[in-house]
Amino acid sequence: MWRYLKRLLIGKPLKTTDEGGQALTKFKALALLSSDALSSVAYGTEQITTVLITLSAAALMYQLWVAALVLVLLFAITLSYQQIIHAYPSGGGAYVVATTNWGQSAGLVAGGSLLVDYMLTVAVSVTSGTDAIISAVPALRAHTVGISIILVLGIMALNLRGMRESASFLTLPVYFFIFMIFVMIGWGLFGILTGRVAYHAASAVGAPVQGMTLVLFFRAFSSGSSSLTGVEAISNAVPNFHKPKSHNASATLAIMASILAFFFGGITFLSYYLGIRPMADNTVLSQIGQAIFGHGVIYYLLQLATAAILAVAANTGFSAFPILAYNMAKDKFLPHAYLDRGDRLGYSNGIISLAVGAIFLIIIFHGKTSLLIPLYTVGVFVPFTLSQSGMIRHWFRVREGKWGLKAVINFVGAFISFALVVFLFWLHFGNVWPYLIVMPALIYMFYRIHLHYINVAHQLRVSENSDAVKRHYDGATVIVLVSDVTQVTAHAIDYARSVGDYVIAMHVSFDENPRKEHKTAQKFKAEFPDVRFVDIHSSYRSIITPTLRFCDVIAKRAAERNFTTTVLVPQFVPRRPWQNVLHNQTALRLRSALNTRQNIIVSTYSYHLKK
Repeated sequence: MWRYLKRLLIGKPLKTTDEGGQALTKFKALALLSSDALSSVAYGTEQITTVLITLSAAALMYQLWVAALVLVLLFAITLSYQQIIHAYPSGGGAYVVATTNWGQSAGLVAGGSLLVDYMLTVAVSVTSGTDAIISAVPALRAHTVGISIILVLGIMALNLRGMRESASFLTLPVYFFIFMIFVMIGWGLFGILTGRVAYHAASAVGAPVQGMTLVLFFRAFSSGSSSLTGVEAISNAVPNFHKPKSHNASATLAIMASILAFFFGGITFLSYYLGIRPMADNTVLSQIGQAIFGHGVIYYLLQLATAAILAVAANTGFSAFPILAYNMAKDKFLPHAYLDRGDRLGYSNGIISLAVGAIFLIIIFHGKTSLLIPLYTVGVFVPFTLSQSGMIRHWFRVREGKWGLKAVINFVGAFISFALVVFLFWLHFGNVWPYLIVMPALIYMFYRIHLHYINVAHQLRVSENSDAVKRHYDGATVIVLVSDVTQVTAHAIDYARSVGDYVIAMHVSFDENPRKEHKTAQKFKAEFPDVRFVDIHSSYRSIITPTLRFCDVIAKRAAERNFTTTVLVPQFVPRRPWQNVLHNQTALRLRSALNTRQNIIVSTYSYHLKK
C-alpha cells in the first residue's frame, strides 16, 4: 500500500540516464530559483516602514533612501554572484567560495548559515503567504500555523516529484505574480502622471524629520535588506542548468536582479507616495493594491498572486538546500545520506530534512513572519560577507581579466554586507541571538561527523601487510535463538549444523506459564537430541537482556580459544508487507541489540510464508 501511495504522490522512478532531461532552461530556472527573491518584495518595503513608523509618519519619507541603499547592495551582490557562477561552476556558492579562499572553518560557517537560512526561507515564505491569505480572508487567522505546515508539506511533495515537474508547476504562479506586480506598478505610475492617484505622503522628500537618527535609519536598512534574500540560490544551483551552464545561470541571475530592483523600487515609491502605513491586519502590498485597483476583481487577483508566490517561494530553499547538503556531504561534513538521489533523481533526503526543519521553526515562532525575518537576514548576509571577501582573495590569486575592478565590486558588496551583519546584531540582538548558539553547535556537529568518517576510512583501509589482518573462522559456535519449536526453528537448526562446529539452542522463559515453557524444552529435546538446549529464565519479561548476557559469555569463551561465535536469528516473513504490522518484530529488536557486540557475528534465517 505504501508503494502504491508513493507512486501516486511522487511518480514512477526515473532512470539515471534521464538526468539530462531534468536540466533547466532560463525560463523555468527563473520560476524555480527566483521565487524567493522576487517574493521578498511582498514584505521588504513593509519591514522598512514598520521600523520608521515607530518614530512618526513623517519618517516614512526615509524609506526612499533606505530602498536606494538596498538597491546599491543588490547591484554589488548580483555582480559578485555572477563572478562566482563563472569562477565556481560546480555549484555550492558561498560554501565553496569561502572554503577555497578562507579555509574549511569559514566554509562551514557559510554552509551552516545557508542550511539554516534555507529552512528559514521556507518558514518565512509560507508564513508570509499565509499572511496574504489571511489579509483577504481574516476568518482564517486562528489557523495560521496549520495552513503554513500544510503548505510546507505540499511543496515538499512537489519537489520529491523531481526538479522538472516542480519547475513546470511553479511557472504559472511566479509569472502570474510578475505580471500582476508589473500591472500594479505601471497602473499606479500612470495614475500618478495623469493625476488620477492623489499624493498622500506625510512629508516631502528631503524635509527635516524631528527625532530621526542614523541608528533608526540603519535599523530600517537592516530590516529592508530581507528583500535580497534568495539572490544566492542561483549560484548554488548552477549544475541544474542546461549547457552552457555558467552562461545560462549568469543570465538568469541578471534577469532576476533587474525584475527585483524594479519591483522593490516601484513598490517602495508607491508606498511613500500613497502615504501607506503598516497595519497588523493588512499588508503594505495589499494597501497599495486597494489604493490603485479598489476592492474589485483585480485586487483579489493581486492578493491571490501574492499568496501563491509567497507560498511557492519556499521552493527556492528546496532547490538549493539539497545541493548545498550534497556538497557538504561530499566533503564528509554531513551524513552521506545526502549524496543519495531519490526515485525522481532529486536529493530526497535533503528535501525531507528541509521540510522537517521549516515546520519546526514555524511551530517555535508561532507562524509570525516578523519574528523570523531578522534571523533569516543574518543567515543570508554572513555567507554574503564570506563569499564576497573570498572573491577578493580569489582575484588577487588568479589575476584574470579586469581582476582589479572585479575585486573593487566584491569589496563594496563585502563591506556593506559586513556592516549589515554588525547592524543586525547591534539593533536586532533580541531576535538574532539564537544564531550565536546555533552556529557553534552546527560547526561542532560538522567536525564530529567529519572525524567519524576519517576514523571509519582509517579503520576500513586494507593494510599493505594484508596477512596480518586476516581473520580465521575455525571452530565456529552457532547460537540459534528459539521462541518455540516450529518449522522456522527446524530449518534454522539444520542450517546452523551446516555452518557451525558447535550448535547451541537458546530459549528465554517467563513466569507466566511454566508448564508451557517446560513442554517447549521437552519438545525441542525430542526433536533435536544432539543439540544443546539452554533455557534462560527472565523474571522481568525481557528477551533482549538475558539473550545478550548469554551470548556475551559464549562469545568470550569462544574468543579465548580463537573460535568465532555466530548468533542465528530465525524469523518468518509474511507474504504481504501489510501483515508485518500483525507481528511483534522481536527478531528485528534482537538483531539491533546483538549488532552492538564486537565478538559476535549476527545472521538471519528467513522463512517465507506462503499464505
